[in-house]
Amino acid sequence: MPTFLAGLPLHPLVVHAVVVLVPLAVLGAVLVVAWPAARRRFGWLAVAVAAAATVSIPIATSTGEALRDRLAPDPLIATHAELGDQLLVIVAPMTIVLAGFVLLTRRPRRVEGPGAMVGAQPRWTRPAIVALAVVAVALAAASAVQVIRIGDSGARAVWHDTQYVPPTRHGDDD
Repeated sequence: MPTFLAGLPLHPLVVHAVVVLVPLAVLGAVLVVAWPAARRRFGWLAVAVAAAATVSIPIATSTGEALRDRLAPDPLIATHAELGDQLLVIVAPMTIVLAGFVLLTRRPRRVEGPGAMVGAQPRWTRPAIVALAVVAVALAAASAVQVIRIGDSGARAVWHDTQYVPPTRHGDDD
């Protein structure tokens, strides 16, 4: 994968997919778990967004590592890279747990025929659904916190030496 595109580092461009998709996946996971109507309508869409977020993370980390290798060693960049490497370990399980939750909470199909129990579910499904809901929300919260930590560390790495100048005329800060 190239490090630069049209003279711009690829990492800040690619990372926007993570910055948009992970929070959308978090929001989708929480809505799907908490709101049955959203679950029925958008459950699989939330899983697809979470899967897209999961796929975007290694691309962002790969471009980040390529950019890091072309810069002078910096502890702020090292911290940012370390935090970025941890995100996949949170978002991928969230995607899997959310998919399991959506799968288990779908409406049972009517089974017809001799001896069929219409609409019956095994006893283990209710506790499994509750467990998956709790884990999905916990992983969603952890994903949101981690994205914020990564973004903050990245901003600190890029902007820590920048000095801001106060406006020189009235209205410059609008």
